[in-house]
Amino acid sequence: MTAPPRVWAPRAARVDLVLPAVGTTEPMTAYDGGWWASPRPVPPGTDYAFSLDGGPPRPDPRSPRQPSGVHGPSRTFDAAAHPWTDAAWPGRDVLGAVTYELHVGTFTPEGTLDAVIGRLDHLVDLGVDVVELMPVAAFGGEHGWGYDGVALWAVHEPYGGPAALQRFVDAAHARGLAVCLDVVDNHLGPSGNYLAEFGPYFTDRHHTPWGAAVNLDGDGSAEVRAFVIDKALRWFRDFHVDALRLDAVHALVDDSPRHLLAELADAVAALAHEIGRPLSLVAESDANDPRTVTPTGETFEGRPGHGMTAQWADDVHHALHALLTGERQGYYVDFGAPETLAKALTDAFVHDGGRSTFRDRPWGAPVPPDLDRRRFVVCSQNHDQVGNRALGDRPSRVLEPGALAVSAAAVLLGPFTPMLFMGEEWGATTPFLYFSDHEEPDLAAAVSRGRAEEFGGHGWAELYGADVEVPDPQARETFEASRLDWAEARSARGRRMLDLYQALVRLRHTEPAVVSGERRVTTVRLEDRAVVLTRGAVDGGGRVDVVLALREGPVEVVVEHDGGPPRLVLDSAVLLGTGSARTEGLPGATTVTVPGPGVVVLRQDAGGG
Repeated sequence: MTAPPRVWAPRAARVDLVLPAVGTTEPMTAYDGGWWASPRPVPPGTDYAFSLDGGPPRPDPRSPRQPSGVHGPSRTFDAAAHPWTDAAWPGRDVLGAVTYELHVGTFTPEGTLDAVIGRLDHLVDLGVDVVELMPVAAFGGEHGWGYDGVALWAVHEPYGGPAALQRFVDAAHARGLAVCLDVVDNHLGPSGNYLAEFGPYFTDRHHTPWGAAVNLDGDGSAEVRAFVIDKALRWFRDFHVDALRLDAVHALVDDSPRHLLAELADAVAALAHEIGRPLSLVAESDANDPRTVTPTGETFEGRPGHGMTAQWADDVHHALHALLTGERQGYYVDFGAPETLAKALTDAFVHDGGRSTFRDRPWGAPVPPDLDRRRFVVCSQNHDQVGNRALGDRPSRVLEPGALAVSAAAVLLGPFTPMLFMGEEWGATTPFLYFSDHEEPDLAAAVSRGRAEEFGGHGWAELYGADVEVPDPQARETFEASRLDWAEARSARGRRMLDLYQALVRLRHTEPAVVSGERRVTTVRLEDRAVVLTRGAVDGGGRVDVVLALREGPVEVVVEHDGGPPRLVLDSAVLLGTGSARTEGLPGATTVTVPGPGVVVLRQDAGGG
């Protein structure tokens, strides 16, 4: 038997438990604090709903499963029934871990969690440490990105439901892979959002791009905060996930004395201590504010830290993308110079207090020199940077393999925590478009219309041409076009790109000079048509020079050294089948000629040679 159903509904005068299978409605008992509970437990697998003051049945705000969609009844789920096999799993902190972001619905032809299990060995061979799932909370319709979830405690049924997520995590741990779950707490989607009927989950005191903000600091906010924190702990405890990626935390507007993020960080730290393995919180934040990763017991510029393990740093992506593609529209306007890339590769934030042209105001704050750079998650592709483009086109559609190698090396061999986006490792050319499946005709039409109207607001006409047709997010073919084509990975081009990524990840794991996130052992030097990223081991045990040749044609770079010449440990041109680099030893230096664009990596032992 599962526990008796209970629900927080402080404004209701009466709450009834509705059991559709038996056609009964039973009154629930009121308790202090606005809580209501059924007088008896119900068996696992029972469908149920709540009726407020005689109104229509609504799913449980803390529903563990929505087998009939987000408008249907909830179903009880016995989370303890899964026969876990990961008792020996030691856990994995996200700092420095090679992370791989994927969308369950488009990663495989089947679009399910069980189907993803069948591809996990590919990620193991690649050298991935952490698998990050885009949101799996239940949302309206069959397919979508997942950021419009409304049953935030449930797992989307077309993906396989909660039992499938447990099987997935167990299978990942068996292969040495940690699991990060992308969760959205800053808003709910428009279809099936019944939270406001139950209580003050939202407030007009603050506003976000999605409307009224989640109520984190007004009347009733204690229970709303508990809703968010209890849900996070449930993913860790009942589903054994290792990390949560928190969507757009800058939209969690909270004026209370202690920010929700700090409260969440301390709760997760306590649970990690209890279960004896590391648990991580990774924040997506647009604020460029080191306070996000400042520990809760410390302050940044006089403000208490939020205690996140790590945070996304988009400026590294922007610097790479703008430099290699030449794009300058929208938020790329302040990026594109080699000097900007140099700043991004050392300081994480390009906008660190100076003026942002795109925002037309000062933005961000400097990252302290002693702050571990592994606290910043960086990428050359992710769901946002690909999917929010008008055509969902990846860099592989416009960049040749050598330029893709430059991006990959900067991300994987830099001082940050690297993240890859599904298919990037073989140079996937399939788009990742924005797609949705709203069932309500008015909502569906509004989403389609809104996507088309956005085309003019982000400079896409300048890039694609004013006559380009923006794919309709509601069209089935938009979703189908976004599925990965695994045949590309088996092609000659895909195999060569995979070889390159495997070699880069291997260096990430084996070279002491690459593992460190300390700012003091990372330098960037600008050359004619090249950028040289130098990583030094903390203990003085050698260094790695990553030569990023940015333009076509032979690019010459002089690498100084003590003692004997450095060893060439990676040549992207060889791996990609486009030629090879040349080295010429000189007294105290080596001249490297790179067939650009491309990458060579040289290793120097301590004292040279």
